[in-house]
Amino acid sequence: MTEREKMFAGKIYDPFCEGMPKERTRVHKLCRLYNKTDETHAKKRKKILDKLLPNRAEDVYLQGPIYFDFGTNTTFGKGSYANFNLTVLDEGKVTIGSSVFIGPNVSFLTHIHPLRYQDRNAFFNEKTGAVTNLERAGAITVGDNCWIGGNVTVCGGVTIGAGSVIGAGSVVTRDIPAGVIAVGNPCRVLREITEADGFDAHPEYFAE
Repeated sequence: MTEREKMFAGKIYDPFCEGMPKERTRVHKLCRLYNKTDETHAKKRKKILDKLLPNRAEDVYLQGPIYFDFGTNTTFGKGSYANFNLTVLDEGKVTIGSSVFIGPNVSFLTHIHPLRYQDRNAFFNEKTGAVTNLERAGAITVGDNCWIGGNVTVCGGVTIGAGSVIGAGSVVTRDIPAGVIAVGNPCRVLREITEADGFDAHPEYFAE
């Protein structure tokens, strides 16, 4: 397997070979350019995203600032939205469904560093002639119609089921089923979302 294939397969890989550092540098430059472009310049922002995030559907809106490592490893479904300061370290595949609301300061972190420092620390790789480290990555999947609250961190290897709401400040370290409210650190299911949560059940929300 190539190092990139190992990365997508959840195996230990070297992130400083096969052109990956150069690719990350290219994407970081595109992120900086996007972040410097006012939202009123929609055509220019779209051209940047076409290079940065080619795997996105129609009507995806990223407020910015945004931060990606690869971009090409992330997919956005139609009509999804992200507020300020979206961070996506997409060494593993990140799949965001359609009509997903992402609050400010949300991070999707696919990389998984070794727990033992003896395995985690940087070292000189004689084969490549460069200083590197070893890590693995876990895919992240967010189903359609989810709401990810502000300041949420989603860790590698996690799937969030369709229609679920992740409360602000949560750290998602395990799978969350569909149609629930989940909160906390670590994030746990609080309850199911029911018809009692709908507008029809709360006329007090509306002005008379």
